[in-house]
Amino acid sequence: MIELTAAEIAAITRGRIIGEPTDGSADTAAVTVNSAATDSREVIPGALFVAKPGEKTDGHLFVPRSFTAGAVLALTEREITDDAGRLLPQVIVPDAVEAMGAIAADVVARLRAHGPLSVVGITGSAGKTTTKDLLAGILAQAGPTVAPVGSYNGEVGVPLTIFNADFDTRYLVVEMGATGLGHITYLTDMVKPDTGVVLGVGTAHAGEFGGVDNIARAKGELVEALGADGTAIINADDPRVRQMDARTTAKLLYFTADAGFSPAAADAEVLRATEVRTNAAGHPELTVRFPDGTESRIVSGLIGIHHATNLLAAASAAWSLGISAELITSGLNGRGPASRWRMERTERPDGVTIINDAYNANPESMRAALRTLAELGRGEGRRTWAVLGEMLELGEDSIHEHDAIGRTLVRLNIAKLIVVGTGARAMHTGAVMEGSWGDESMFVETPEDAYKVLQRDLQPGDLVLFKSSNGAGLRHLGDRVALREPSPTAPPSGVAETPIPAEGGIQS
Repeated sequence: MIELTAAEIAAITRGRIIGEPTDGSADTAAVTVNSAATDSREVIPGALFVAKPGEKTDGHLFVPRSFTAGAVLALTEREITDDAGRLLPQVIVPDAVEAMGAIAADVVARLRAHGPLSVVGITGSAGKTTTKDLLAGILAQAGPTVAPVGSYNGEVGVPLTIFNADFDTRYLVVEMGATGLGHITYLTDMVKPDTGVVLGVGTAHAGEFGGVDNIARAKGELVEALGADGTAIINADDPRVRQMDARTTAKLLYFTADAGFSPAAADAEVLRATEVRTNAAGHPELTVRFPDGTESRIVSGLIGIHHATNLLAAASAAWSLGISAELITSGLNGRGPASRWRMERTERPDGVTIINDAYNANPESMRAALRTLAELGRGEGRRTWAVLGEMLELGEDSIHEHDAIGRTLVRLNIAKLIVVGTGARAMHTGAVMEGSWGDESMFVETPEDAYKVLQRDLQPGDLVLFKSSNGAGLRHLGDRVALREPSPTAPPSGVAETPIPAEGGIQS
C-alpha cells in the first residue's frame, strides 16, 4: 500500500481525526499508515484498521486488539477508547465501507498519476476467480501485478485488493461481483478500468437480482464504464454477453470457440479457440488463434472443459494490454488452480481421489463439474461419487433447479449421489424420479452424516466430487475427506470478525 497520513485519509473521506498517537508522537494527523485490514488477525505494524460492521459481529469491538497487533490508526464510525479510557487514534466517518471505497479510488488515481497502470475488471456469474488467477499469472511475467486474494470481489474486497498495490504496480486485476443493479457501477467508479471482461450470465443469485435479465443488466455495467480508449472483452458464445457490445463505446475484442462467429463491427477483433477437448487427466487442451493470426496450443493444468472459457478470457485480456502471444501461452500452459476449492484435486494414499469444487455453485457450474466428473470416471475407469449441497439464492426457481441437477446426474451415469442439507433435497428427489434407486442416491441432513457414509463406503479407486455454494460448507467436508482437515469440526470459513464478501454476499 502507498503510505497515507491520517490527515490525507480524513481529507479523502471527509472524516474527523480524534485520539492521540499510540507511539507517543504529538500529532495524530501526521500518523502514517502502510497497509489496511478489516480483520485484527491480519493487522501488521503500521496498519490502518477498518472497523467495518459485520454480519455476525462489529469490527469496532476489535479496534483495541488491532492496536495491540500493530495498527497505528483506525477508521471508525464511533469513538473507541482503550482499556484505560483513552481515545485511540482514529478517523471517524459516517460509513466505514464507503470510506474504504473513497480511499481506494484516491489510491488508484495516485498510482495512475505516478506512472503507467493498467486496470482490468472481471465479472460474470461463474469463473471470475479462476480467470483472475490465470490473467495474473500471465501479467506477472510482464510486470509487477496485483490481483485479489481468493474471491475478494465486492465493496470491501476490491478496496483491500487496491490497498495491496504500490507505485511499482504495473497491472491491477480486479474481480467484480454484485448482488444487485448498480453494484458493479460502484466498483467501476472506484477503479476506472481500462479493460473489462464479461465471462457469462448465469442464474446464480437470480432470486436476489429479480431474474436473469437483471443479472445481465448488472454485468453489463462493466462495459458501460469503459472509455473509448478502453477494451471490452466479450464472450461471444454467451448470447446475453454478446448483446453487451452495444452498451459500450470501447474497442471490442470477442473470444469464442464458434468457428462461424463473425462480429458485426468491422474493427472488432476476435480471439478464437479450436480443437477444444480434455485429455485423459481432465485437463483442457485448445488451440488459440490470436487476432494477428498467431496460433498456440495450450494444455491447461485446470480440470474440466468449462475452463476453456476462462482460458480464452484471460488470453484476451492479456492481448488487449499488449502482451505477446508467446508470453500468454507460457503463462497459461500447465497453470493449475491458484485459489482453493476450485476443482481442487487431491490423491489420498489409499487411492481415493477427491475433487473439491465447493466454493461456489449455480446450475451452470454444477452441470459443468458433474460432466467433468463423469468424463474422468469413464476415462479412468473409476466409480464416481457426487456429494452435493445447496445452490443458494436461486429464488423461486430453487426447487426446480435442484431437481434438474439430480436428473442430470443420473443421465451422466454418476454411480453414487449424496445430497446434503434440506435446501438441496430436491436433487435427491430428482435423481430418484429419474431412476436412481436403492443406495445409488441418498439424502442426509448434515455434513457429519455424509462423512460417516463416506468413511464407511469409499473404496480405493473411487473418485469423489464435492460441490455446493460457499454457505453450504461442503468445502470443509471435502477437506476432511481428503485428509486435509482431520478434525471432526469444520474449521472457520476464513471470514473473520468483519466478514469480507466472497461468493455472493456476498457477490455474484
